[in-house]
Amino acid sequence: MNHSELFENIIKKHSFLCVGLDSELEKIPAFLLKKKDPVFEFNKRIIDATHNYAVAYKPNVAFYECYGTKGWISLDATVRYIRNNYPEILVIADAKRGDIGNTSKMYAKAFFENMPFDAITVAPYMGEDSVAPFLSYPQKWVVLLALTSNKGADDFQYHSDDGIKLFERVLSLSRKWGTINNMMYVVGATRAEMLKDIRQLVPDHFLLVPGIGAQGGSLEEVAKYGLNSKCGLLVNSSRGIIFAGNSENFDKVAGEKAREIQLEMEKHLAKHKLI
Repeated sequence: MNHSELFENIIKKHSFLCVGLDSELEKIPAFLLKKKDPVFEFNKRIIDATHNYAVAYKPNVAFYECYGTKGWISLDATVRYIRNNYPEILVIADAKRGDIGNTSKMYAKAFFENMPFDAITVAPYMGEDSVAPFLSYPQKWVVLLALTSNKGADDFQYHSDDGIKLFERVLSLSRKWGTINNMMYVVGATRAEMLKDIRQLVPDHFLLVPGIGAQGGSLEEVAKYGLNSKCGLLVNSSRGIIFAGNSENFDKVAGEKAREIQLEMEKHLAKHKLI
């Protein structure tokens, strides 16, 4: 899936919603625990209820690998279910990998060859050679961490000795490594005011924006500062959708919540004359 195809799906659905599948066994409805694979059953019902409103899904790998082999089986089943039933939807591995040499090659092989993800989040700290193996796969995406929404982001990401903040240096250098067809950036919604400056550095790239909903980020501000002529945004909501309900109709509640966000996104797309 390239930049144009992703934009086409956004226009088709009037949505730039990414649903985060951060599925915790302790939080899913109790009746699902009787299933052979409760996490996959939970994910499957969430996906079926939200696919009309989502253009991307983002399983956070930590919520699966914490369960060992069973977790990896649930993750693989989830990705293949999306791929087989909703192939137009982008699937992002929120894995935050990043290492040098053959290690990065093996990470890329794991997520792009052995599991059919479209994209993976990557940490840029170790530089270009740690990112290049992921970019070697055609029709796949690297989602590079740029400016995150957590409090600890202040420790390093805003650091500057020469007037250029670290996250700005990441954006300036890394945009030369890939293209708008294979590289996106993570920018936290709780840093939405920074999107105006970020757009000066990467005007055409897609930005993956977590942090709306439970983390307090504003979709209105994200849209105001982050939308470009091809939308250029994937805004993620996880807990606010998938754990919106806890009864036997939890999936219906999740679908309603996703629909609410999609309708708000539709208004922003219309305001910016994208639909």
